[in-house]
Amino acid sequence: MTGSSDIDWAAGRLQALEASVGLALVGQGQVVREVVVALAAAGHVLVEGLPGLGKTLLVRALARAVGGRFGRIQFTPDLMPSDVTGHAMFDMKTDRFHIRRGPVFCNLLLGDEINRAPAKTQAALLEAMQEQQVTIEGQALALEPPFLVLATQNPIEQEGTYPLPQAQLDRFLVKVFIDYPGLAEELAVVRQVTEGSIGDALDVSRVEPVLTPEEVIRVQQTAASVQLDPAVLDYAVRIVRATRDWNGIETGAGPRAGVALVRAARGHALAAGTPFVTPDDVKAMAPAVLRHRLKLGADLEIEGYRPDEVLADLLADLPAPRA
Repeated sequence: MTGSSDIDWAAGRLQALEASVGLALVGQGQVVREVVVALAAAGHVLVEGLPGLGKTLLVRALARAVGGRFGRIQFTPDLMPSDVTGHAMFDMKTDRFHIRRGPVFCNLLLGDEINRAPAKTQAALLEAMQEQQVTIEGQALALEPPFLVLATQNPIEQEGTYPLPQAQLDRFLVKVFIDYPGLAEELAVVRQVTEGSIGDALDVSRVEPVLTPEEVIRVQQTAASVQLDPAVLDYAVRIVRATRDWNGIETGAGPRAGVALVRAARGHALAAGTPFVTPDDVKAMAPAVLRHRLKLGADLEIEGYRPDEVLADLLADLPAPRA
């Protein structure tokens, strides 16, 4: 059982992390909160938004604030799976094969524009994301914890993109949307980038390191121990099950979504400094956890509905536990 001192320490670290990342990504408080919650829940993050909204900046800022080893893969149509995981090389001097490890061997991996690569290359991340290991020439190589993938993608309507396979989408704990900032925030961004700077390079110098990889693991262990009442667990599972027969949803979420929702709700509770999960924690994280796990029916898609709108109706209709 996690003590109050552990909760207070972990909550303080997460709040400091959120504030530090927020110095670089102005006006995206909800986005930063959901990414920090995913880190606490030891889950991978898919970040979607139009070009120029700060997706790569978000990941770079998080990597600087957390420390550890940072890896980056720029996904392109000609990227091969071995460019992600690594490959075996024959050394003529020693007459042996040696494993050359790819960029996936790190603590925090940025998969930039992941949906610009074909499915076989996207699938190269599946084993790493699910099993925390990579197999090269039959040899299983463990990834050093903590390991977190933050993948960015442009909306699938953009030219030159490939939809992610459903099996790949299901590995992401949350899907986060970055939208246009408000006027005041956009003014602050433009002022921050243009004052005394040459070009428009991503500047994360204001972000202070607040966590070490070892402390991240401790935070994740604390999050996994946050108390969960059976009634709240039942509520989370009922939300997931409701997506399978909700009017307008063609394909609902599977049992893995229930696991993800509980993990995310625990992370959300910890970030708020509470030692137990409330129904509000579940509701707060349900859109981010479920939006990429649903397929809407053709009628709703034609009418322009989005999963978030359907989920809002579902959450409003499903009663939450009161006690």
